[in-house]
Amino acid sequence: MLSMIGLVGGLLLLIVLTIRGMNLFIAAPLCALVVAITNNISVFSGEVNFVETYMNGFSGFIASWFFMFLLGALFGKFMEDTGAAESVSRWIISKIGFQRAVLAVVLACAILTYGGVSVFVVAFSVYPMAVSLFKDANLPRRFIPAAMAFGSVTFTMTSAGSPEIQNWIPIKYLGTSPFAAWEVSLVVAVFMACFGYWWLAKMIRKAVDNGEQFTARDTDPELTARALPHPLTGIIPLVVVLVISFLFHESLAQLALILALGGGVLCLLAINYSHFHSLSMAVNTGTTGALIAIGNTAAVVGFGAIAKNTDAFQQTVSLMTQIPGNELIGAAIAVSVIAGLTGSASGGQAIALPLVAPHYLDQGVEPEQLHRIVSISSGALDSLPHNGYVVTTIRAICHETHQAAYWAVGALTVVVPLIGLGMAIVLFSIL
Repeated sequence: MLSMIGLVGGLLLLIVLTIRGMNLFIAAPLCALVVAITNNISVFSGEVNFVETYMNGFSGFIASWFFMFLLGALFGKFMEDTGAAESVSRWIISKIGFQRAVLAVVLACAILTYGGVSVFVVAFSVYPMAVSLFKDANLPRRFIPAAMAFGSVTFTMTSAGSPEIQNWIPIKYLGTSPFAAWEVSLVVAVFMACFGYWWLAKMIRKAVDNGEQFTARDTDPELTARALPHPLTGIIPLVVVLVISFLFHESLAQLALILALGGGVLCLLAINYSHFHSLSMAVNTGTTGALIAIGNTAAVVGFGAIAKNTDAFQQTVSLMTQIPGNELIGAAIAVSVIAGLTGSASGGQAIALPLVAPHYLDQGVEPEQLHRIVSISSGALDSLPHNGYVVTTIRAICHETHQAAYWAVGALTVVVPLIGLGMAIVLFSIL
């Protein structure tokens, strides 16, 4: 009983501390220590102790994914610094009009995310355009985080073919490809995109009808007037990332993402070199961004590593893997809960897959189906308030509060993916 209380209490404390703005590098190990103490895990000594277990989880995730985060951050920063991201965004706006401000923000985030840009970098890159669009359309700015999150971490991040790591981690454990079960993935992605956008538009219309409007702030970014490169110079590197990942995913598996993102970075350097404001500053800023992004995720993975060594966690996993009926439902619940506990889709997968993949493969579950279910389910409960991306986007980038902005974010990044997950399970069951 104490073990379960400690596990749940540690998670709730982590959520509360992150909502209050505490840095994840402090909050995650502090809450992990609470879990360790209530589960009789020694702090320093013993075969399983807090310091070694936490740091093994922390450093293990960085060792596995550092180059993906680094190249993804550099790619995104180069897109931003050269003006390629802004050029693509403006091209989208020119085609659909300023009056469709919300759709423009969603599409800009979706294209950049599916092109391989880190979701953290997409948020930084698109936010200035989002502020300008919402201001021109006089829409409540508290919905900007929801629009960006919806375009970044729902129907694009976990879909077949996506270069985001949430679609690549299962390859290591299931021997599949990033295009696993693409037919079902396509149907689910289209549904999530249409339904989520309808819901977002409805929430914004209701707010406007209640008298809400855009409120300018002194901290709002200003779009500088400068000569932007042609939109194709931003689209071509995105295509390069997708093509390379498609051509080499079978021979290189997970390492193909390093090659693909590296190709995208070199392509940007080659065709947009003259548009850099400061190449050295872009490299430094991109590198720092990569360290912060992977560090925040690794900090939560460390919390998950401690949680994984508790009796309560093992009992929970055992219970979830024994759910009768459709094995995909059990896998979906297991990954969703663990991603929720860790507050990270990628971190949740890294913890869950070594435990659940062998079990469900032994049960005869089709690897490609399991890959897609794991990917989609990891992108649902992970977006609870303590998620690193959610905290960064709402507070650090958009300068909003959880009270004002999170409910729309939660509706689009938790509820919509859960509905899409249910649809995927049904489609796999009848096909």
